[in-house]
Amino acid sequence: MSQFFQIHPVTPQPRLIKQAVDILRRGGVVVYPTDSAYAIGCQLEDKKAAERIKWIRELDDKHNFTLVCRDLSDIGTYAKVDNTQYRLLKNFTPGPYTFILHATNEVPRRLLHPKRRTIGLRVPENPIVDALLAELGEPLMSSTLIMPDDENPMVEPEDIRERLEHHVDLIIDGGNCGLEATTVVNFCGDVPEVTRVGKGDPGPFQV
Repeated sequence: MSQFFQIHPVTPQPRLIKQAVDILRRGGVVVYPTDSAYAIGCQLEDKKAAERIKWIRELDDKHNFTLVCRDLSDIGTYAKVDNTQYRLLKNFTPGPYTFILHATNEVPRRLLHPKRRTIGLRVPENPIVDALLAELGEPLMSSTLIMPDDENPMVEPEDIRERLEHHVDLIIDGGNCGLEATTVVNFCGDVPEVTRVGKGDPGPFQV
């Protein structure tokens, strides 16, 4: 049976944030709100927790997990970016975008696209996520909470609780954070390519 925390979406309660991070550090799988739909995540190095997420979402090995970062200070550790790419990222983070980038050797191999050695990175604009990442001190390995056979992410915390309370360790109720997933922008080619249109405006990245 999972725990269920109601955390204030603007001023997250420090006590609950600390408890949530303790659950993550003990190998927990956590459902949490972002600035574009709910996500499911775990610690970066936790292989067993990552396998549970893949089982819950019925993901294959080709699925790109996303590293959810507090700010761009993590970008240089986990991704290779040039000055032009960095300026674009700086202009549009935090925000509802996922950026596909060439990964560095710091990224565990199992998180990479098996052929392209790429990784998704994301900096959400959400006080709960910001507080979680500040307390955790590292990125979260994450995926949008889209269940098998569903086209859209789950949005209602009570529905998430009913469906997943026996499969995850914590569900954070941070209110309704919208139905749309992130806009995905691939930076691995000669020019940025929008590969999924979601909540973030794709216009600045379309040539």
